[in-house]
This record gives sequence, structure tokens and C-alpha cells, in this order.
Amino acid sequence: MNEKIASQLPQAAIFDLDGTLFQTETLLETVHRRVFDTLREEGLYEKPQPPIELLLGSLGMLLTDIWHRVMPDGSPEAHERANVLMLQYELEELESGCGQLYPGVAETLGELRSRGVRLFVASNGLEEYVKAVPAVKGIADQFEALYSAGEFATATKVDLVRQLLDRFGIEHAWMVGDRSSDVEAGKSNGLFVVGCDYAGFRREGELEGSDAVIRAFPELLELLPQAGE
Repeated sequence: MNEKIASQLPQAAIFDLDGTLFQTETLLETVHRRVFDTLREEGLYEKPQPPIELLLGSLGMLLTDIWHRVMPDGSPEAHERANVLMLQYELEELESGCGQLYPGVAETLGELRSRGVRLFVASNGLEEYVKAVPAVKGIADQFEALYSAGEFATATKVDLVRQLLDRFGIEHAWMVGDRSSDVEAGKSNGLFVVGCDYAGFRREGELEGSDAVIRAFPELLELLPQAGE
């Protein structure tokens, strides 16, 4: 964790989901294979399956942008079908027990709440997925609200976080995430940004501009004593 710390205890902490709370690769490796197996079976995509690293490296983007990056030579029909299959298979695999939270997530969220920090999720994912992961993994009751681009039809995470702040009357908060979109959303809304450097699939320079960088989720708690001084 770097040395720069928050100056006050936040009213709230707003978390990205994939690569921040949830080890997405533990779910997507299976989902990715199933999506492209089905696309081939249906004759919508004949080329070899793109590397899973392309999909993981696109997390944090809007879903339409993800498929343009992962499957740039795919037809609009293939992209649309991939959207449907991705959500279907994510929900199926979650229900079967696939996918894991990062170590210490549940305990750290509980400790943050016990200290009076309001907790939220803001993700560029689809509504059903963003609500399913916390529910299935047993942490949904820690959050006051789960905001997703899929539900609120926002074009950027900046807009999504702004809607959340306005709706809940939050004036100072932490934005916690692993992608440049999280840093941008936090900085554009005047928040203290905590970059998460443990997902393993971020791009170089992704967290530039963060106020603090953590390398394990429980390190968030190390910011709290200084924030309350």
C-alpha cells in the first residue's frame, strides 16, 4: 500500500465489483468457453476462441465495448447473442457454486460497516449479474444499494457514480476499484480513490491517479485510523 492516505473517515465507500470484490476469472474461464462453444454450434462465430485474457482485460468496460474488443470480427448478431449467453452462463455458474470473492472481502466489509461507513457497489455490468454475485456470495446485505450501468443505462461510470452520490446525499466517499474507469469516476466526482492492485489482469498504468493503492482487500482498514484523525 502506498503512503498517501485519506484525511477523514468517509461517509461511504463505493466499490467496483469485478476485480475488486469478486475474483472474476474464477467464474469467467468456464463462461468464456461456454459462450464461444455455443456461438460455434449456432454458426454465429467460426473462428478460434479468443484468448480469455482479452475478456479479462476488458472488464470494467461497457458490455457492447467488450465484444468489440474481444470479437472485433464478429457480426452484430454474434455480439448480441454473446450478451445473452454471457449473462445466462454467468448466472448458471454462480448458482452452481462457481466463482470466489477475494480473501477477506466479507470480513472487511463488515468491519467498515461497523465503523459507520455506508457501502455501495457501482459497476458497468448488467443489472442481473451485479445483483446476483453479492446475493449468491452472501454479502448483499452489507450494501445499501447495488448500482449498475445495465439498470441505469449510463454511458460512463462517472455518470453512474454521480447518480448514486446524488440519490443518497453523499458528499465525501471513497471510490474503490481496479480499473481506469474507477479512477476516472472517483476523480471526476471529487472522491478519494483507492486503486486495487491484486486482480492480475489490469493494464499497465491502469491505476494512475489513485490516492492510495492496496495489494490486498483488507488493507482498506489500514486507511481508516488515519482517515478519522
